[in-house]
Formats: sequence, structure tokens, C-alpha cells
Amino acid sequence: MSLDTQTRPMTRREWLLSDRPQSRTQARLGRAYVTWRRFSANRLAVAGLLILMALVLVAAFADLLAPHSPFIGNLAGARLLPPGSEGYLLGTDDQGRDILSRLIHGSRLTLMVVALVAIIAAPVGLIVGAVAGYTGGWIDAVLMRITDIFLAFPKLVLALAFVAALGPGIENAVIAIAITSWPPYARIARAETLTVRNSDYIAAVRLMGASPTRIVFRHVMPMCLSSLIVRVTLDMAGIILTAAGLGFLGLGAQPPLPEWGAMIASGRRFILDQWWVATMPGIAILIVSLGFNLLGDGLRDALDPRESGQ
Repeated sequence: MSLDTQTRPMTRREWLLSDRPQSRTQARLGRAYVTWRRFSANRLAVAGLLILMALVLVAAFADLLAPHSPFIGNLAGARLLPPGSEGYLLGTDDQGRDILSRLIHGSRLTLMVVALVAIIAAPVGLIVGAVAGYTGGWIDAVLMRITDIFLAFPKLVLALAFVAALGPGIENAVIAIAITSWPPYARIARAETLTVRNSDYIAAVRLMGASPTRIVFRHVMPMCLSSLIVRVTLDMAGIILTAAGLGFLGLGAQPPLPEWGAMIASGRRFILDQWWVATMPGIAILIVSLGFNLLGDGLRDALDPRESGQ
């Protein structure tokens, strides 16, 4: 090996891929870099990421991007105009409202529902599964039987029951979807916990005097995050469809909010003649759901230890 090779500084890529990291930060950045390389090699996953980035940007700048008000229509001269009409790229609905503007503003509701459900359901499922898997015994049996009860009912049917009890509205729809979404996360967290519970790493932490609570929250739960993130991402499409289903049935967002499911419901009366009223929000749901599925598949491949050879 030449002197230049021995003395030249490491490149950023070599520093990230070093098999002997000098710090915890270097090790974490190296793992993140390797994960990103595997993810970015999947073109479909990148396409899904771009779709969701576009959704976020559209939602963030909805007021600037929407050409018309999503609530105020023109019944006199713009009712049920077809796509491509002057000033109305995707046409108008039966109230003379611009469909494109309503789709743009409806993206905010979609992101809000997805984010709130993930924030509520994922931590609940993670805590329930980790506690059940680590403690075992009757606590595990009780928590898992409760989980099985929720899993025994179809998600949409159970969400309908909760919304019927709580009352229609976007807030109650979020609560209902979150209540029905946590059981799969609990199952995944429990399975991961059972895998690592008796590992040497956890045994060493236990011998150091760490309490069960500290072990669960500081050492077990982080080991479950990769699988949980993948499952949450894959479930986003189902959450969107459930929210759209509740909106379609009149139990989700209430008029005049531009929720995509409610837009489909209002356009079903014109599906044969004015097809665009219901079709455009349906296409929006399809594209966003596809984006979440592609992203979830890419994350699963990137975060799966078997794929990385670890």
C-alpha cells in the first residue's frame, strides 16, 4: 500500500461505510446511509416517495395552488362543467365548485387523518405489544385476548360502530379509525419483543440493574421500530380508504368540507352522465394509496435485516 493511500483522508462515503465506526453517531449515520442506498435503488419506492412528497407540498401550499375557493360555487354559470372547461381544469360539481380546488384542499384532510391515526394508533400498539411480550404470563394473555377481540371484527365495520356511537365528524372518524388500527401493531411489537427478550443484550442490561420499565421503553421498543414503521406505512392506504368509506357513508367529514370520500358520495348521482364528479376524487385516492404502498414496500426491503445481509 502506498504512502498516499495510507495518509490520504477518508472520503465521506468511506467514513459512512467504515466497518469500524469511531462513535455512535458514525455508526448510526452509516446504517442510515446503507438503508437509503438500498431504498433509493428501488425505483418504485422512490416513485412512492415522490408521490407523497408532492401530496405534502400540495397540502402545504393549497391556498396558493387552488385556482378557486373549495367552498363557494357558481350555480348560475359553472354547474357540472366537464373537465377542460375554461377556468376549470377538472370540471365542477353539482354546486358549481371547482373539483381541482376541492381536491387540493382535500389533501390537507387526508394528511391530517393519516398523521393523527399514526400518532395515536402506533404508540398504543407498540406499548401494548412490548409490555405483553416482555412480561408474559397473565398480562400477556389479557392484552392479547383484547387484541384478538378487536382483530375479530372487520376494520371498517368496527369503525362504523364507533362513529355511530360518537357521532359523525372528521374528529370522531379519526378516533374511530385509530381505535381499530392499533391491534396489528401490538401483534408485531409482541413478536419482535419475544425475539429479543432473551437475547444476550437484554440479559446484560438486566444484570446491570435496569428496571423492567426501563428495559421495555429504552431497549425493547427501539428494536421494534423498524418493523412497526414498515407496517404503519403499508397501513396508510387502508386508513385513507377507511376514512373515504366513512366520508362516503356520511359519517366522516361533513359538508362542505372537501373530503375525497364525501366528494365521491356527492357525485354518485351523476356517475353515468357527469362521471368526472366522482371519478376525480377516486383517482386521487388511488394515486395516494398507491404511493403509500410503494413506499411501504421499499421501506420493508430496505429495513429488512435479511435483505441487508445482517
